[in-house]
Amino acid sequence: MDQTVAANLELKDNTVIVVLGASGDLAKKKTYRNKFLPKDVRIVGYARTKMDHEEYLRRIKSYMKTPTKEVEQQLEDFCGICTYISGQYDKDESFHALNKHLEELESGRPEANRIFYMALPPSVFTIVSQHLKKCCYPTKGIARVIVRTHKRPLWLSQDPIELTYSLQIEKPFGKDLASSRELQKSLQPDWKEDEVYRIDHYLGKEMVKNILILRFGNSFLGATWNRQHIDNVQITFKEPFGTEGRGGYFDEFGIIRDVMQNHLLQVLTLLTMERPISFNSEDIRDEKVRVLRFMPAIEPKDVIIGQYGKSLDGSKPAYKEDDTVPQNSRCPTFCALVAYIKNERWDGVPFIMKAGKALNEQKTEIRIQFKDVTSGIFKDIPRNELVMRIQPNESVYIKMNSKLPGLSMQTVVTELDLTYRRRFSDLKIPEAYESLVLDCIKGDHSNFVRDDELDASWRIFTPLLHYLDDNKEIIPMEYPYGSRGPAVLDDFTASYGYKFSDATGYQWPTAAAGAQSNKL
Repeated sequence: MDQTVAANLELKDNTVIVVLGASGDLAKKKTYRNKFLPKDVRIVGYARTKMDHEEYLRRIKSYMKTPTKEVEQQLEDFCGICTYISGQYDKDESFHALNKHLEELESGRPEANRIFYMALPPSVFTIVSQHLKKCCYPTKGIARVIVRTHKRPLWLSQDPIELTYSLQIEKPFGKDLASSRELQKSLQPDWKEDEVYRIDHYLGKEMVKNILILRFGNSFLGATWNRQHIDNVQITFKEPFGTEGRGGYFDEFGIIRDVMQNHLLQVLTLLTMERPISFNSEDIRDEKVRVLRFMPAIEPKDVIIGQYGKSLDGSKPAYKEDDTVPQNSRCPTFCALVAYIKNERWDGVPFIMKAGKALNEQKTEIRIQFKDVTSGIFKDIPRNELVMRIQPNESVYIKMNSKLPGLSMQTVVTELDLTYRRRFSDLKIPEAYESLVLDCIKGDHSNFVRDDELDASWRIFTPLLHYLDDNKEIIPMEYPYGSRGPAVLDDFTASYGYKFSDATGYQWPTAAAGAQSNKL
């Protein structure tokens, strides 16, 4: 990071983090263990559920794995900075009570720095943000609001009714361009853009954050990062499990809204944006928005959708066998689509995004396939590929052709391999939410979504989403639970230039993670 920028991003002491809804992951606890939080930080849970302080701490501890002696002391120390207050989401008096509690915690401090972590149902999103500004905005210090954009397990369980309801939220930025703009308008009267932090947890993942360094810190990659050398790019998200009883939530959104419009598109912008002037957050986000504006809306002809059925052995249920899923559901649990960028660098390069549930493995990765080498002395030689594994087992490797050792001139595919768990075995890679919460405390917007970026991303996907919603005759192709997706997938990717060289029998060897197939 630019040293000037880094100097301006200091942790604010005397910070209070308010978790509205008392839900979230364990980012604050893990960040606390690693001693990253600022001095004198306090964490306040706020929700409608009534419970005393002891019950609140008991619930926190119940979600922790059995700690070692050292960690047990850290857990006790962590609990010492936590408090809880119950209240309604639509009552002035509840938020005045919250503010009074915050003022008691801040007594004697020179300034009040408050971060409001909002993981709330859309029905109360606007009213809560208004009450926070009206009743809990600090008169001296800074205020920031974190808005979650994706589902995650609840950190503190609430009563069964509220728990079930809360699991159906987690898309606070709408379902299309119009609803997203409506939600943005609800924030604008009360919160300035630089006070809002919209979390997409993929932007906190180590390999995603590494994309800019790989691209702009290595001249041999920068020289080939264009349509003259790259034939196609694949961004793949695979989950080996289905909705598992949560289909009622998923059916409202589907895989395109759930994963592709946010996570995969964020990865695409980092892959394709121009070099920013600096690592300043606004310089980075300016370039991300600029490349999104070069992207036309996704065409339905460049899309296939699927929905998983039973596994071939019958042991895993079909999507519609989930009791929470409507029997006439047309919700896609798999999608492959192609996006284009109409600028000088990328014109004509297909960006193939694939995402699905109930597939054959857990994997998120970027696969950049370079153009064929000049023929002549070679015949049908495999293409070079640069692969960035985002999860699990972060790695970067380049598939390259080499001479097979021996007397012949036979070629073999091998790799230049950077596997994180081998190369950086002594370092702990922070989890996404740990990194992002810390960024918010520092005031670093680099890995958060700006309002115009959100608007541009919905513009690209909204026509396709409306087309699929409105045309009832479009039925997703069924694929078996545990497969690679619909049977037409390979033909689909091949029609956009992707070449799979099965004849090489290439395997990416890694002792730690097991052999990884070249096939997507």
